[in-house]
Amino acid sequence: MEIIYEDNHLIAVNKNCHEIVQGDKTGDPPLSELLKLYIKEKYARPGNVFIGVTHRLDRPVTGVVLFVKTSKALKRMNEMFRNGGIKKTYWAIVKNRPAKPEGKLTHWLVRNEKQNKSYAYDLEKPNSKQAILHYRLIACSEKYNLLEIDLETGRHHQIRCQLAGIGCPIKGDLKYGAERSNPDGGVSLHARSATFIHPVSKENTKITAPAPDDHLWKVLTANINNHKIIDDKEGQMI
Repeated sequence: MEIIYEDNHLIAVNKNCHEIVQGDKTGDPPLSELLKLYIKEKYARPGNVFIGVTHRLDRPVTGVVLFVKTSKALKRMNEMFRNGGIKKTYWAIVKNRPAKPEGKLTHWLVRNEKQNKSYAYDLEKPNSKQAILHYRLIACSEKYNLLEIDLETGRHHQIRCQLAGIGCPIKGDLKYGAERSNPDGGVSLHARSATFIHPVSKENTKITAPAPDDHLWKVLTANINNHKIIDDKEGQMI
């Protein structure tokens, strides 16, 4: 468990692709419970420890997850998430390059509960929800492209589904059309940062999660905003 931010009211974790935010049918220990143990041991807290969950990340996705340590902070953070007061920025590695280097995607998503999957449509459908995101190409390698994504809405599997909808499935995301899985079983989608007004201090706060520690992420992030193609193996400009 990699803790990347902590104060009296908030605590944030850089989630890996094997961790879960809350308990599920797998029975694996969730981050919410691991954080309770961490706080209990670190601060020698007697009795129960309060940890509030403000949002979730899909299990195969990495990056920033925000938790709260007080009920006051939980109420205010929940309000900010509902009202769009928290800006979340993601990075995604895709094989196919989008037709335009930056753009806005608007789809109508229909969620299939049984399949745990969403489907993107250009026009409104029954039981659909509008999904909007903005993307920007920020780095390229010989085979892959790194996109930075800002969400306007927060829908089920939104980024995974919308990028697949324009022919750019995320690397490793078999559910949404990737050719093969990643060795670690995750998908190459990373919640890079969360920016918001602190619920108690009212200060501008930005929490950033380092990208996963593997070769492709290192190559791409080292060349952000340099759109020359780089070789995955040697890291040389070609």
